[in-house]
Amino acid sequence: MLNTVWVDRLDAAVTEEVLSLLRAAMAVDGRPEIADAAEVLPGEFAGGAHLLATESGELVGYAHLDTTGDAHGRQVAELIVRPERRREGHGAAMVAALVERAGASALTSPGTTEATGTLRVWAHGDHPGAAALAARTGFVRDRELLVMHVPVPGADWPEPVPPAGVTLRTFVPGQDERAVIAVNARAFSWHPEQGALTVEDLVAEQAEAWFDADGFFLAENAAGEVVGFHWTKVHPPNPKRFGGERTGEVYVVGVDPGAQGGGLGRALTLAGLRHLRERGLPQVILYVEGDNAPAVAVYERLGFARHEVDVQYGR
Repeated sequence: MLNTVWVDRLDAAVTEEVLSLLRAAMAVDGRPEIADAAEVLPGEFAGGAHLLATESGELVGYAHLDTTGDAHGRQVAELIVRPERRREGHGAAMVAALVERAGASALTSPGTTEATGTLRVWAHGDHPGAAALAARTGFVRDRELLVMHVPVPGADWPEPVPPAGVTLRTFVPGQDERAVIAVNARAFSWHPEQGALTVEDLVAEQAEAWFDADGFFLAENAAGEVVGFHWTKVHPPNPKRFGGERTGEVYVVGVDPGAQGGGLGRALTLAGLRHLRERGLPQVILYVEGDNAPAVAVYERLGFARHEVDVQYGR
């Protein structure tokens, strides 16, 4: 019989059990991306509440619920069932536990008692099993996050040409964090995750092994104000994704609304793409909202094509 329990903090022994489950899932699905030597959970599983699903003492499923909610007040969950224990009803039982917990901790509008948050659950790779589970449990497809891909060899990426009076330089740790976060907040006020980025988050990211200030490009206007940025990232080989090769990423491109419309976004994107090409990477990916047709069109003109899709199901 499946036993489910919520905990707010994982001790070292349980963390290792969860990491083992996540590695097993990555070996089959390619997600979540986690290093073999990792001793802590990936950042997307930090904080919040943890659901442990066990049967006869074996951890067969794990879910994480971000109880603080995204930038729009929606609680967001990740749910993983051990690959060899799927199609046994565990996913449905875990979804029921998620729905109950999310309802019990529903977010409220400031100064009111009205619950405004809804629950969303990620399905990375748009797996048909996730779609079937969503249909059985009353969830609907709420959001699509496209993964676009371009092979680097043969890509025609010209020298970036920023608008008049704008210059490009690279990020300086300890100096540029507040300026970047200010632009990010204005550029992504609509975005459920990116819009909530803080200075503390940015500082924490700099401690990650993949962080490279030389691949973090800033745009400054004539007054020396940061008006845009392009943050690149490099992923280690993942046997289940992108041919098992190292992969560059257009991680975040943000342009201050007051500086949009003059080609700055394209210039920043080109600067990052050329940097990734110079690093000898065979391919580059990016994530973009599926309903952002103008952005998709821009990336298609740069050679990107749709490769995967991550879905959030909501209720």
